[in-house]
Amino acid sequence: MSVVAVANQKGGVGKTTTTVNLAAASAESGRRTLVIDADAQANATSALGAESQGTFLYDALLGQADLGRCVVSTAWPRLDAVPSSMDLVAAEIELASRERREYVLRSALQEVAGRYDLVLIDCGPSLGLMTLNALSASDAVIAPVQCEYLALEGLSALLETIRRVQMQLNPGLHLLGVVATMYDGRTRLSQDVATQLKAHISSTFDTIIPRSIRLSEAPSHQQPILDYAPRSRGAEAYRELTEELLNRLSDLPPSTLYRSGALDGVAR
Repeated sequence: MSVVAVANQKGGVGKTTTTVNLAAASAESGRRTLVIDADAQANATSALGAESQGTFLYDALLGQADLGRCVVSTAWPRLDAVPSSMDLVAAEIELASRERREYVLRSALQEVAGRYDLVLIDCGPSLGLMTLNALSASDAVIAPVQCEYLALEGLSALLETIRRVQMQLNPGLHLLGVVATMYDGRTRLSQDVATQLKAHISSTFDTIIPRSIRLSEAPSHQQPILDYAPRSRGAEAYRELTEELLNRLSDLPPSTLYRSGALDGVAR
């Protein structure tokens, strides 16, 4: 089981769109895939139509339910989700005083270890405790970056957070790459930002996600772009990005996060 966090503390850069469509493409390719919605706004939950039966990620983090009980099947074969809710806002406060609080999500994920080939965690727009939990629970992280200069400015803070997590919480965490999103090839700005990403961050993905009305419309229909507009530029871009992602994951050392004994010394 590979666990990948989709993170950037800046909002509106395409984290949820990337999470949902990577998951759909992964499931389409035959992999058992799980989306964990770790954002209190619950946009990934809505985009996948993941209606909960009463248990949410909040319940698993607070020890009120096993994570397996929170898993909801979606309309797509091999694609499940752990839904979020506004209660997740309170989770950061309630977990703040807990010992080893950065490892709560990793502990909860032990419940589903082996059931999935790929787990994608949609992080909220912050570098708070929930994002730290996601990074501590992940083998790798990808960072969507909107093709605008303001989005570039915040990237250094995310990269510094990843470095600190690697040093203090999860030495096995890998920065899998940065992905340029909302790219408009007609503008010099998009071209410049994409060029700067490539020049300064060697792990930047080759695939660039275009700005697309179809991509914006798909969540309102509770469909990934692969179903809503399967032949669109956005759908093809996410299929290509998924192939890149899976190839990079296959090059990483075998994960030890969810093997027997991986939680020794980590409070449940």
